[in-house]
Amino acid sequence: MTQPLRSELSRYLRTETVGGSILLIAAAVALVWANSPVSDSYFALRDWQIGPEALHLNLTVGTWAQDGLLAVFFFVAGLELKREMVVGELADRKRALLPIIAACGGVVVPAIIAATIGAGTPGMERGWAIPVATDIAFALGVLALTGSRIPASARVFLLSLAVVDDLLAIVLIAVLFTSSIALLWLLGAAVCLAVYAFAQHRRITTPLLYVPLALLTWYCVHDAGIHATLAGVALGLLTRVRRDPGERESPGARLEHRIQPLSAGVCVPLFALFASGVALSSELLGQLFTNPISQSVIAGLLVGKTVGIFGISWLAIRLGIAKKPRALGFRDMFALSVLGAIGFTVSLLVADLALAGIGDGSEAEIAKVAVLVTSLTASLIGSALLWRRGRAHAARKDDSEVQELPGGVDK
Repeated sequence: MTQPLRSELSRYLRTETVGGSILLIAAAVALVWANSPVSDSYFALRDWQIGPEALHLNLTVGTWAQDGLLAVFFFVAGLELKREMVVGELADRKRALLPIIAACGGVVVPAIIAATIGAGTPGMERGWAIPVATDIAFALGVLALTGSRIPASARVFLLSLAVVDDLLAIVLIAVLFTSSIALLWLLGAAVCLAVYAFAQHRRITTPLLYVPLALLTWYCVHDAGIHATLAGVALGLLTRVRRDPGERESPGARLEHRIQPLSAGVCVPLFALFASGVALSSELLGQLFTNPISQSVIAGLLVGKTVGIFGISWLAIRLGIAKKPRALGFRDMFALSVLGAIGFTVSLLVADLALAGIGDGSEAEIAKVAVLVTSLTASLIGSALLWRRGRAHAARKDDSEVQELPGGVDK
C-alpha cells in the first residue's frame, strides 16, 4: 500500500499547478512569520549556520536553500530547456533566438532605468543591478496557477527567457560583487562537467557516478565564488534528452520525471520560505514611493522589465530576426513580459550585496520592500492578463471545435 501512495504523491506533486500553489503558500507563510510577534524565530532559523567549516560550507540555512536547494530546481529547468532546444519548441533557430533577445532587453532596459533614477544616490553605482533578474520559480508558479489555458509554448518562452535572464544576472554578480574568482576551483568545475558530458556520450547510466559528480561540480562552482545554481543549469544542459533506438525514455526525461516532485514539493517551497521573509514596517512603506532607491527598483522592475522584454521581442519579430512562439499572440507575450517583473531571489540577493553597509542599513531594507511589493504587483497584474488571455484561447478553441462538427453550429 505504501508504494502506490508514494507514486500517487509523486504524480500529484509533479503537476505544476500544485507545485505553484505550494510555492506561493510558502512565500505567504514566510511573509506572515517575518512580521509576526514571533518573527525573531524566523530570522534566527534563516540565519542559523550549519555545515562543515573545513570545507567552507558553514552556511546559513537561508544560503543553503538559495545555493543548494535552488540548484535542484535549476537542474530540472536546464533539463526542460535542453529538451525544448533539441526536440521541442526551441529546435527552430529563430524561435530559440527570441527568448535570448528578450532576456537581453529585460536586463538592459531595467538597468538603464534604475541607474538613471538612482543616479547620485549612495549604493546605486552597483544597485542599478537590483531589477535585472526574473525569478524563475515564482514566475513559473504564477503561470501554472493562472495560465493553465494558455498554450504550452508560453511556459517554454518564459522558462527560456528566465534562464538566460538569470545567467546574465549571475554574470553581473560575478563582475560587480566578486572580488576574486578562484580559477583552480573553476577549472575543477569545468573538468567535472567535461566528465559528466563524456559519461553521457558513452551512455553510462549508473547513479554511483552521476550523484557524486553532480555534488562535486556544485562544490567546485560554489568555492570558485560563482553563484552555485549555475552548476544545476550546466548539468541539465549537458544531459542527453534524445532517446536511443530501443530506449523507453531518454536520461533527461527519466531524471526530470524523478526529480521534479522533489523540486516542486520540497526544494522550491523551502527556498521561498527563507527568501520571502522581508520585515515590513510603516516607516519603510511610507518611503516606498519617495526614496530614490525604491523608485529605481520599482520602475526598473515593473516598467523596465515589461518594456524591455516585450519591446525588443516585438521588434525582433517584426524585423524577421526571430519568430513568435507557436500559438501565442502579442497580447499573450505582453502578459508573460509582466511576469518577468517578478524579481525576488536574485533581486533580493543583489540588494544585500549592493547596499549592505550603506548608511544605517535602511537602504538595503527599502530596496527589499520595493522588490517585494513590485513582485507582488507584477504577479497580480500578470495573473489578471493571463486569465483574460486564457479565456480568449478557450473561447477560440470551443469555436473551432463547434465548426468542425458535421453540420456546423447547429450540431
